[in-house]
Amino acid sequence: LVKMQFLQILSRKPGSLEVLFQIPFCQKQFPYTCLSSSVCVYSKKKKGNSYEQVDQEKYKNLVHSVTSYKTSAQTPETILEEDSLLYGPPAKHRPPVKAGTKTPENWVPLINPSKRILPLSRDSNIPMKIGLQRTKMPSVTRILQQTLSPQQVFYLERWKQKMIEELGKEGFEEYTKNLFLQGQLFHSALESILLSEEASARDQGEDDVVAGYLSSVEHVLEDISDVKALESGVHHETLQYLGLVDCVAKYRGRLCVIDWKTSEKPKPFLQNTYDNPLQVAAYIGAINHDANYDFQVCCGLIVVAYKNGSPAHLHFMDRDLCSQYWNKWLLRLEEYMDKN
Repeated sequence: LVKMQFLQILSRKPGSLEVLFQIPFCQKQFPYTCLSSSVCVYSKKKKGNSYEQVDQEKYKNLVHSVTSYKTSAQTPETILEEDSLLYGPPAKHRPPVKAGTKTPENWVPLINPSKRILPLSRDSNIPMKIGLQRTKMPSVTRILQQTLSPQQVFYLERWKQKMIEELGKEGFEEYTKNLFLQGQLFHSALESILLSEEASARDQGEDDVVAGYLSSVEHVLEDISDVKALESGVHHETLQYLGLVDCVAKYRGRLCVIDWKTSEKPKPFLQNTYDNPLQVAAYIGAINHDANYDFQVCCGLIVVAYKNGSPAHLHFMDRDLCSQYWNKWLLRLEEYMDKN
């Protein structure tokens, strides 16, 4: 290898190889072609350094610093010290605490273990309809509205501002008023249908908007039976809150709190319904701890009906899912109580 390097050096100087090999190779009568072949192999031009083409006089300091650079004098420890001086000590990462992992301080079970179910003394074919008591107890709707997360408040406010820009302030107020009226008409029509008051239901359904909503839930009503309560007030005797339940009935043989919702946009997944599952869980817990109701419920059903008549989306909540949302509801209730 040393000899080969020596030959390469000599090959760069004109005539050097000729002088070196003239006498020995002539004496041993080696073919000249062999000598030229070896010269061709070992005289390949070395890959040039791009820095050699730079005007070194002009950029002397720069060329020297680049070509003489080997390794950084910094170590991981010195880099960390530099960062600490420039930016301060690193903040310790704390994973966010999920609401579902927190335990309510004042925990009450969803199912009331001390509630005795007595034999029915009333006509079971007549759904209960208890008026909502006007007391100082907060409603489920009020509690949820006043404990919205900052993200929920942001999106609601952005939607409101966008609608005001499109419709104007008066137009937006008219829009919300119409939505509320449509919801009332829809619930009244459903109540009439579930009470088997077909004539009254047809009168309510003459409105095209209500007819669209009713058409949307037509396939759902086929699976509902044994209606226990309609538009009935409930209150939790221990936790001291109240609400108005849309419907308590059996859906495919399982007793549920049913919440009817209207929407202009599709909501195919449960998370699309925002706080509605918490509302259903709150009503279930209230019924189970309300002495006015001689039954208990452990399942929920959210039905999202559409104005254009497309099939409603159903979101069934079994006992385990209701228990999860019950814990989340208790946390929201505690948050409300702390604020007030």
